Amino acid sequence: MHLSIPLRLVIADDHEIYRDGLKAMLKKQEEFEVVAEASNGRELIEATQQLLPEIVLTDIVMPVMDGILATQYLTKHIPQVNIIALSMFDEENLIIDMLEAGAKGYLLKNANKTEIIDAIKSVYRNIPYYCASTSSKLARMIAHSKFNPYKKTNAPYFSEKEMEIIRLICQEHTNNEIGQKLFLSGRTVEGYRVKILEKMNAKSTAGIVIYAIKNELYKIGNTSV
Repeated sequence: MHLSIPLRLVIADDHEIYRDGLKAMLKKQEEFEVVAEASNGRELIEATQQLLPEIVLTDIVMPVMDGILATQYLTKHIPQVNIIALSMFDEENLIIDMLEAGAKGYLLKNANKTEIIDAIKSVYRNIPYYCASTSSKLARMIAHSKFNPYKKTNAPYFSEKEMEIIRLICQEHTNNEIGQKLFLSGRTVEGYRVKILEKMNAKSTAGIVIYAIKNELYKIGNTSV
């Protein structure tokens, strides 16, 4: 995806060293422009109101005002802004709070450059982004939360074989395991997986699980294939 103009970004985090590192990486990308930094939620709101960036990357836990309250305010008053939460490993409940507050995706703070760029471009295109290292537990927590970016989308058609594969993916089976169960090669299963991702407008296995549960394609405890 090539952008004709730079996406304007605001970074919010109370740790200056992390902000500096993230800003330095993003400044090397021609498609992005870091227009402001903030060390707390209040500063984030002020910068966003003044500059109207396309993307906000914000820590969840910050002094003065946290990322959740700031996200709720921005979602209500500047709904066009696309917010990505920056999280630590042990903040699963806070990630849920951020998504329910209006964030369109989240990244763990140790995410690599490629994933950060992918997340920014995804949420800009209104595709929810779930960190590549999302656990199955967190994926199911998101699926059962109030966060639902699929309300306005027209449901695509999934073939019977695709539905079988979706159910097995939700049960945490690998491509090879799915192939053995359905008498398909691993490559064939991967081809189905790619088509499923495209139909769901998803980026990862977590995206498939969340979409499937949200749209009642799969129910927890369903072990039939």
